[in-house]
Amino acid sequence: MRQSRSLLPVVFILLLLAVVFIGVFLAANYAVNLPANAAALYGEPSALLTPWQELKLSAQLVWNQEQLTQPVDPAGIERQFSIISGEAPNTIIQRLAAEGLIHDADLLRTYLIYKGFDTRIQAGEFDLSPAMTGLEIANELLDATPDEATFIVLPGWRVEEIAASMPTTGFNITPEEFLAFATHPPVTFSYTAGLPNGLSLEGFFLPGSYEFPREADVFEIVTFMSINYDAAVTAEMREAFAAHGLNLHQAVTLASIVQREAVDESEQPLIASVFHNRLVAGMKLEADPTVQYALGYDESLATWWKSPLFLADLEVDSPYNTYQNAGLPPGPIANPTLSALQAVAYPESTTYYFFRAACDGSGRHVFAETFEQHQANACP
Repeated sequence: MRQSRSLLPVVFILLLLAVVFIGVFLAANYAVNLPANAAALYGEPSALLTPWQELKLSAQLVWNQEQLTQPVDPAGIERQFSIISGEAPNTIIQRLAAEGLIHDADLLRTYLIYKGFDTRIQAGEFDLSPAMTGLEIANELLDATPDEATFIVLPGWRVEEIAASMPTTGFNITPEEFLAFATHPPVTFSYTAGLPNGLSLEGFFLPGSYEFPREADVFEIVTFMSINYDAAVTAEMREAFAAHGLNLHQAVTLASIVQREAVDESEQPLIASVFHNRLVAGMKLEADPTVQYALGYDESLATWWKSPLFLADLEVDSPYNTYQNAGLPPGPIANPTLSALQAVAYPESTTYYFFRAACDGSGRHVFAETFEQHQANACP
């Protein structure tokens, strides 16, 4: 009996050790599975985390998952949340909590660090709501891309330059796709009825800034711009073109030359008057931009508008070379602004037949009635 009683403490200790061992085993097993559980809930963690960081952050995210996966207020109203460039992530997260958009600032920060998103929050305007979960808000802050994209046509761009800008617009339209549509439009717009066969929409993309849904295709963009063009080039302007003996296509062609010649917009009516006068007199236009257009892309200078031109350039064999051919070129050489079109419709009344760049580097021009005066205006 004494021997049996002496075994009780030993048995108790063994049972206690077994319980401790099982507890440690279960805890270790749970800890080992924490990263897998976190990955199942939130996706793969940042590769920059150490094993200890991954375990620690995984535990916090798994234990408090409801605060990230449940909204603060399912009936919450959407509001605008602004993030300025350079604003610290901690400041942004604290503001989210202060405005009642998230449950816990520290937990959202933990999630962002876990994913490696803490340095990827974007500046911009966001539409957020307490009805969104913390995960939805966090992912929204990583994308400042608006629903609409801006399409910009700069004054005097030729259609190839417009096409080349497509990758920067945010539309799913390649330069090749845009150029193919613009140079061989598959549909007839109001202004294309008078286009000579085989000519592109060059000249009929009115420069400016346009907003379109990001999913807009090339047909929708060009169709809208054609409607805008028809509204901008009024019936009165077209009557003024006709009064100068120009149809719409010819007027746009002349306006495109005026656009490329005039550095200072205020000179457009004066420059238009020179070209009108030369056309009436049967003189060649002798406009450098038409030669630049004929030469095309200059690989060495990486530009469509070679400058300066050399005497040999003025001899390029092209119907667009107005040093070699009388009258207007076959079509527009660029896309003129509304002001250039208005200058062709309503030019200054002058007796000028010549102009050249002023010698002061201002980009402005000096005008002359005779060739002798024109030569005298040459820079020393």
